[in-house]
Amino acid sequence: MTAGRVLVVSTGVVRPLPWHGRTVASAIGKSPVHGPVEITLLGVTGDEQGDRKHHGGPDKALLLYPVEHYRAWARRLGHLTPPAFGENLTISGIVEDDAVLGSVYAVGTAVLQVTQPRRPCYKLAAHHGIADLAVLTQRSGRTGFYCRVLRPGRLEAGDGLDLLFSPGHGITAAEAHRVLNVDRADLAAARRLLDHPEVLPGSWAGLLRKRLDGQLDDQGERLHGSASTGPADTEPAVPPGTTNPPGTTKETA
Repeated sequence: MTAGRVLVVSTGVVRPLPWHGRTVASAIGKSPVHGPVEITLLGVTGDEQGDRKHHGGPDKALLLYPVEHYRAWARRLGHLTPPAFGENLTISGIVEDDAVLGSVYAVGTAVLQVTQPRRPCYKLAAHHGIADLAVLTQRSGRTGFYCRVLRPGRLEAGDGLDLLFSPGHGITAAEAHRVLNVDRADLAAARRLLDHPEVLPGSWAGLLRKRLDGQLDDQGERLHGSASTGPADTEPAVPPGTTNPPGTTKETA
């Protein structure tokens, strides 16, 4: 079943990115690639990562971003052209609410598996020159999601994303993002995620277990780049059952 389609394939090389009087290495500034590209276990041939601790690797080989979000962002940020969010594949037809963790898709001759939502970081803000863009992206839920490569192959813009398998647990990238990053006081939902440890990176499972023990993690470094560039945590926990904090938007078109 064709669930979505690849519209743009993009790669980037590591370049210095100015941020608050210093520079950081990032390949978030990507450009479209025309024609078929090789997909390896580590992603698109020719793509780079400036921070291999937090980006890239087999479980984050490809970042997919729904084109539907661009229309929603235009209302707030003006016109943006893919791959404005640093994605490898700009896609249509599959948003975070559709992307069940562990789902498997065939695209071209490659086979991909959804692994996790993107956790927005300050490099989005640096790339666009919008200080709070990482926070806005996190609040909106328009994060994009990562895939691992189960079978290397070739793909290109125009290829369909054919759903081969969807796990019965139903945990989507949107739900994992909500629990991990936004509704951080929703401990019941954290327990539900921990009931399916196979869908969570080990570090995320550890983070959720700490929350159950009363230790709330600090998101300041990821969202702002350093403790000195913003509040320690601009994403306060909200009461369980509140899926969207004030200012959150869920529109995808």
